[in-house]
Amino acid sequence: MPRAVTLIRSASLSDVAEYAYAATAPAEARLVFLAGACPLNEDGSTAAVGDVAGQAARAVENMRTALADAGASLRDVISTRVLVASHRREDLVTAWGVVRDAFGDHDVPSTLMGVTVLGYDGQLVEIEAVAAVLDS
Repeated sequence: MPRAVTLIRSASLSDVAEYAYAATAPAEARLVFLAGACPLNEDGSTAAVGDVAGQAARAVENMRTALADAGASLRDVISTRVLVASHRREDLVTAWGVVRDAFGDHDVPSTLMGVTVLGYDGQLVEIEAVAAVLDS
């Protein structure tokens, strides 16, 4: 199935970033805007309390489910924003590692942010995403 997302790499910018600097989708693509994927279990409890990597993994799993429900997959994501409730750079890097690994070579433009607090009790990670899909 053809994909709508084209990742753009810039030879004019540093190559240390582990993601494409931009992405495009054609006018006929259907955009899917996801709410922040949270590390919640099916019963609504927060998964992996105190564990940044565990929460990032659960948030990715929940994001995959939301994408599937919208007729999309991680390969259709055009950008992400990863929020980590921490002032420690190590925690941000840990969360990013989990998210980055989940996307593999589909290294979409991403923003990684440390924030003060997130919405659920014990929540440390949240992942926002936009996807683009070509419906056939």
